[in-house]
Amino acid sequence: MTKLELQKTANEVRKSIVTAVHSAKSGHPGGSLSAADVFTYLYFEELNIDPKEPKKADRDRFVLSKGHTAPGLYAALAERGFFPKEELTTLRHIGSHLQGHPCMQHTPGLDMSSGSLGQGISAAVGMALSAKTFGDNYRVYTLLGDGELQEGQVWEASMFASAKKLDNLCVIVDNNNLQIDGTIEEVNSPYPIPEKFEAFGFHVINIDGHDFDQLKAAFDEARTIKGQPTAIIMKTVKGKGVSFMENNASWHGTAPNDEQYATAMAELEKAGEALCQK
Repeated sequence: MTKLELQKTANEVRKSIVTAVHSAKSGHPGGSLSAADVFTYLYFEELNIDPKEPKKADRDRFVLSKGHTAPGLYAALAERGFFPKEELTTLRHIGSHLQGHPCMQHTPGLDMSSGSLGQGISAAVGMALSAKTFGDNYRVYTLLGDGELQEGQVWEASMFASAKKLDNLCVIVDNNNLQIDGTIEEVNSPYPIPEKFEAFGFHVINIDGHDFDQLKAAFDEARTIKGQPTAIIMKTVKGKGVSFMENNASWHGTAPNDEQYATAMAELEKAGEALCQK
């Protein structure tokens, strides 16, 4: 995909996020929107995956460690063709395979159930170790929230990944600086994030998580690193793409009402039209 095509696709992913959370009347739009660009890049450029064969043995693995942002992951999976986009409106409904946190038993394209913060990276490390142990060539990616870095298990897993030289592992941190109770500094600061991962033996890349050129350069660089895992630290905007949600902690886990939904969709439609004119 070209950069413009990725931008257009990410805008569609954002529209699907807002639609799904509005339909559920609950969910987590803020962190889903901040990660919409990396979800798009992963599923349309980076990952070796096939929607027609979601369990193929040599596929790359992705673990959403910040599992509450499932609306963003579901939106990207639907856009990529793993299941019909119409199903996004069943988010969090009884009987739907799209639950509030990812469930690998029911949703095509999911490699791990997640939701308890701090645990997803451990699962990803296990997958990467398995690939090394059995000589498999797949790569493993995991997305963490910056507030999630307050969990000790993240650092236990990171220490292990470095000790085992898991260069097939790419840890991505969505550094939007907000969690449910406010800024991450106010709650329990994990800063400085890059230096911490460096101290734990990672190759660290710092980028703007909304810039597709920087996303491409970072993931390309990660593939060249040998003997150590990579951490991509993305500076992002919580609620990116919807003006009244941007940099607002109250949208961490709040669904838009009908009026707010209409406003958000109008903004995203306008953004999409602007991209079509480029």
